[in-house]
Amino acid sequence: MNGRIHSFESFGTVDGPGIRFVVFLQGCPLRCQYCHNPDTWGAGGKEYSVEDVVNRALKYKNYFGNGGGVTVTGGEPLLQLEFVTELFTALKEKGLHTCIDTSGITFHPDDKENVEKHKKLLSVTDLVMLDIKHIDDAACKKLTGQSNKNTLAFARFLSDNHTPIWIRQVLVPTITDDDGVLQRTRAFIDTLTTVERIEVLPYHTLGVVKYEKLGMEYPLQGLEAPSKERVENAKRILCGEKK
Repeated sequence: MNGRIHSFESFGTVDGPGIRFVVFLQGCPLRCQYCHNPDTWGAGGKEYSVEDVVNRALKYKNYFGNGGGVTVTGGEPLLQLEFVTELFTALKEKGLHTCIDTSGITFHPDDKENVEKHKKLLSVTDLVMLDIKHIDDAACKKLTGQSNKNTLAFARFLSDNHTPIWIRQVLVPTITDDDGVLQRTRAFIDTLTTVERIEVLPYHTLGVVKYEKLGMEYPLQGLEAPSKERVENAKRILCGEKK
């Protein structure tokens, strides 16, 4: 099976535990206003076979140590769910740790076939890094163009299936940087049983140059990164000990 891939990163250190070989898949149904990879949204990329990707990853196996492995991200990697499942099956046969960075948008809890496909994927997945874009559904639609219902349902599905989760929250001033929003997000996280880590990712503008190159208007023009104090505040609310 072939997958459409945007790019690779050989020594990723922020995409899961340890040193990672990172695969960026092409395509995404979300249009996050702060996205720093708009070049992964639509058609494009290059086709690679599962064997091609496995062989590329194995070149770096000696650097992974006990904690590293392969992370698939995007775009939205689960738009190519069957490719990822086949890839992870092959990687597990080589003894490699597998991780997905996803929004969970492809999960449809009322579609039995869809649920079974995601369950098959989880059988060869060691860790899911789940991006909760916004805990409020209306605000999520405004921020990303999509509802958060599938994401939250996928989080519950991961928990119910004993899959380790790292929650990721991008802290965007005036959008997700709100104490009430953060507290509601934490309350939802507390309903899950397999969350191992919560990461606060401060909003940044490093992707603005990509919008310029693509001839696109940047949606959050003029918005500055959150202050150190607001980042620490978000960490206290989201990552602090449960009372």
